[in-house]
Amino acid sequence: MERYYADDKTFEKIDFRKDPLQQGDYESCRFINCNFSDSDLSDSHFSECEFTGCNLGMTRLMKTTLQDVKFKDCKLLGLHFNDCNKFLFTVDFENCSISVCSFYKLSMKRTRFKNSTLREVDFAETDLTASIFDDCDLTGTMFDNTILEKVDFITSHNYSIDLDKNRIKKAKFSATGLAGLLDKYDIEIG
Repeated sequence: MERYYADDKTFEKIDFRKDPLQQGDYESCRFINCNFSDSDLSDSHFSECEFTGCNLGMTRLMKTTLQDVKFKDCKLLGLHFNDCNKFLFTVDFENCSISVCSFYKLSMKRTRFKNSTLREVDFAETDLTASIFDDCDLTGTMFDNTILEKVDFITSHNYSIDLDKNRIKKAKFSATGLAGLLDKYDIEIG
């Protein structure tokens, strides 16, 4: 059976729970206001694609390729991005709600998170070198043995980062965010 291929195609307001997205290769495609909740995108390849206003709650991503993929105004709940194909993994997030997702051990250098809420997200052993967290809420997000060198956290808040368990050389923080770097010491900052 021949593998499905789509190039420069727009998928709009489709409920993929009822009519699953065909496994295949998608290049320069746009998914607008689609529902992928509880869908299976395993073994599909997405290159230079955009997901806008989509619900991707509990979507399966086993061996999924995400190369230069942008998520805007999307709900991402319970996704295991660490199950994706690690080769050429590049993503961008803007105005997204990212909850209980895992990026464990991924290389995500220069990744941009803009105006997004990241709750209970796992970045353990992830390489986030030179990434940007622009105006993000990082409540409950876990950084453990994470490479945070040159990461910009200046406009973000509610993070808790253990300086002894992460590499943070030349990372940028605002003065108001310093409490998130001292949490483990259980001290009060006035």
